[in-house]
Amino acid sequence: TCDRYMSERETSWRMNQSNLMVQEFIVVGFPGIQDRSNKNILFGVLLVVYLCIILGNLLITIAFLTDHTMHTPMYTLIFSLALLDMMSSTTTVPKFLDVLGSDSGVISITACFIQMFLYGILKTTESFLLGLMAYDRYLAICKPLHYFSIINNNLVLKLIICCWAIAFVLVAIPTIVAFKLPFCGPNKLAHFFCEHSTVVKLACGYDLIVSYASITLGLSVKLGPLFYIVYSYVRILKSVFKIESSHGRLKALSTCTSHLMVIFVFYLVGTGVVITNSVPGSSEDVRIMAALLYNVMPPLINPIIYSLKTTEMQAHFVKLIKTKNTPQRH
Repeated sequence: TCDRYMSERETSWRMNQSNLMVQEFIVVGFPGIQDRSNKNILFGVLLVVYLCIILGNLLITIAFLTDHTMHTPMYTLIFSLALLDMMSSTTTVPKFLDVLGSDSGVISITACFIQMFLYGILKTTESFLLGLMAYDRYLAICKPLHYFSIINNNLVLKLIICCWAIAFVLVAIPTIVAFKLPFCGPNKLAHFFCEHSTVVKLACGYDLIVSYASITLGLSVKLGPLFYIVYSYVRILKSVFKIESSHGRLKALSTCTSHLMVIFVFYLVGTGVVITNSVPGSSEDVRIMAALLYNVMPPLINPIIYSLKTTEMQAHFVKLIKTKNTPQRH
């Protein structure tokens, strides 16, 4: 009888605990932008930006899929980057648009962690992909005669899959740890999406060790590829300066300009996020705006860079326009 009583007590306690646990979060967005007029302005601007992101990267995707002359390692990497840009922005922006438009930022805890997981994988893969693009440029300039014997589309696809697999493992670990934390207190997320550190801070018995471990892992994912990119371009510059003709040097460097600009945008905005998170006293709105720019600026600018700086891409778009404008003969 005593055992039965204790078992009933334990069952009742567990039911009470489960009832106390948070079942959903409320995405606040910008704490300083809660009035309807400002929300409408932000909604309109963000919607236009998102549509431009989808359109620009979709054009690159269609160009790659329809033009077989572009099926080279470099364009395979550009195509993969375009897909990543579309997916990463789609993971967060539509939900935030819903928050701005409907004043309802409710998201289930499961959906929140799925969003966190997908966003982490996509941004981590993008970081690795930029490193892989640096490797491609290094081979093209430093080993031009052996380029196609070293790298081909099959190898590039395998390397891209490796980037995804490593990103999956690296992001899965902190996400699982965060998911197992008890959430029994406040459920308002002062962010525009389920960002890892913001979610973890809402857990009961907030663990600094978990937070610092996640920050360290995040920085390693960003800085590891960056160090390799810097190393690759040091080697590239050494090779370029050995070229005797100035025309040859400029031609070699011109093949790297688009990639360098993409890297600059990605890491410049990313550095802004780190600075706003690190500086004491920085407002939540500034921190969230930096994260939003990091989410939408690279996907918005990357298609513009590759369209303006890549001759083959320009030629394809010109051919596409001419095809559309040519009257069909019946």
